[in-house]
Amino acid sequence: MVETNGVHVNGSINGTNGVSKPLMGPHSKIPQPADLDLSTAKSEDELLKEIIESLRVSGGCVIRNMVGKEVIEKLEQDFRPYISKDKPWNGDFWPPETRRVMGCLGKSKTFALNIIGDPIWQKIGEHFLSSKLQYNWVGDKQELSTSRPQLNNTVVFSIGPGAKDQVLHRDDPIYHTYNSATAEHSLGRDSGVGFFIAGKKTTRQNGATRFVPGSHLWDYAEPPPSDDKCFYAELNPGDGFMVFSGCYHGGSANKTTNEERLVYSTFTTRGWLRQEENQYLANDVEKVKELPVWLQQFAGYSLSKPFMGWVNLDDPMRVINPDMKDAGDIW
Repeated sequence: MVETNGVHVNGSINGTNGVSKPLMGPHSKIPQPADLDLSTAKSEDELLKEIIESLRVSGGCVIRNMVGKEVIEKLEQDFRPYISKDKPWNGDFWPPETRRVMGCLGKSKTFALNIIGDPIWQKIGEHFLSSKLQYNWVGDKQELSTSRPQLNNTVVFSIGPGAKDQVLHRDDPIYHTYNSATAEHSLGRDSGVGFFIAGKKTTRQNGATRFVPGSHLWDYAEPPPSDDKCFYAELNPGDGFMVFSGCYHGGSANKTTNEERLVYSTFTTRGWLRQEENQYLANDVEKVKELPVWLQQFAGYSLSKPFMGWVNLDDPMRVINPDMKDAGDIW
């Protein structure tokens, strides 16, 4: 007997039409993520609906042509010196042929505005990760609060020839997350959404991110499956891939002799969870001050309402923007 969303069922859950649906697991049919194209979308709203549905069902989504050639070229200029200086990871989680760059918010304004600040990804985060507190009685008054998503981490990945497969893993165990199996997705289950933009052509042969569609709905006690259940996010420069933190995923082996797999990545999480990457030490605050106010807030220099993250019982935005007249209340 399994408890899912408060309903006790024997290996299934009742759908909206009363028909029993089987719980998702390693033996379920693998749902395929959508392959969409920003350049041909009828409207942003229609594109968002399709991305949301693909994430709900499969846990991932490919979106073509999210970033233009000029942005990709500028990102290469900004990060190549840092990639060249990185050293192999001391351990086996990342292959020694992998190079990483972190603290990207402060290292590249182009990354901050075009990757972290991508409007499609921002709206996807708002949809899945915003929290509304409706029952907060303070005396005889009920304070309603909304906690918005925040930046979780930023990493540039360069995988060189000879790298082996990274092991399949979930990212949300950092929050000691356990989810039981469910038949279908419901809001509130997820702790994060990842966003990858290809800097170079990314193929199955040179290390494309692979993930297990549908694994965000499995019981978290289930170990990773074999790679035959994986989908490989093969991308052209500027293409994007979104994935839930709760999906099994990992970088793949680079079986080429002369190709680099280069991707720019970032994750968002709920506003009341601790950020995986410490944005306040990873980035020069003077660089953060150069960014738009809304992006400073998203980076974590704001409140998760109510009260979370205050400085001197006030919104921390007043610390980095002393002239801000109205930072709002702390509810």
